[in-house]
Amino acid sequence: MNASLPPQHGEPGAGDPPDDDVLAGELVLGVLGPEERRRAQARAVADREFSARVASWERRFAPWLAEVAPLAPSVQLWPQICRRLGWESTPGRRPGLWQSLALWRGAAALAAVVALALWLSRPPGAPQPPAVAAVPPPVESAAARAVTTLAHDDGSPGWLASIDPVHGTVLVVPVPGAPDANGRVPELWIIPAGKAPRSLGAVSIDKSHTVAVPADSRSALVAGSVLAITLEPASGVPHAAPSGPIIAKGAIQT
Repeated sequence: MNASLPPQHGEPGAGDPPDDDVLAGELVLGVLGPEERRRAQARAVADREFSARVASWERRFAPWLAEVAPLAPSVQLWPQICRRLGWESTPGRRPGLWQSLALWRGAAALAAVVALALWLSRPPGAPQPPAVAAVPPPVESAAARAVTTLAHDDGSPGWLASIDPVHGTVLVVPVPGAPDANGRVPELWIIPAGKAPRSLGAVSIDKSHTVAVPADSRSALVAGSVLAITLEPASGVPHAAPSGPIIAKGAIQT
């Protein structure tokens, strides 16, 4: 037997833990069990040498990514996510919205809004979730929060907004886009029915974040109000009134 080959099942040493290099490779491939994976991930954070082994395996496997053909997600994927979270679908969406390339470029943003909504809705004092864990079933307070899609004029989504009227916050998740060529920034507005827009401040084009709604505007966080984003000068935010074009908007859902 070639001494360089690892022992096979049934041979002496086959039950021994894998050496560090093999363990690092198995972590990158994703073939470890849940408990082994948690231990290996914790070690990769604390052990510089093991972390370097993991990085080395990632570089070795990276060329494989170029050989994987892209796979279009099923049109049923997003409705299934909405049902699991208890979110109501927003009426009036175009039939082809979920086949939009721009939307799936924001897949990471969508994952962020799911994770953050569940995290924000946990009871006060609840322990932090482990680094790697199955997504828990949606809790009641998370299920009560609808997601408003702020869409561009062509119907493609620009931002997603999850409103927490109890705490007076709006979780804003962008579908990443390019910055304005003229240096303007996107500013979020809430427009109560029949009233003037009120600024909620600037929002990001590439990172999820939470916007704190001023106390005198929280009563507008109800169905019938509209969330809109305009392009405004970077200085002076929040502005007293919008001056730039509306680039995305959506009605708040209950």
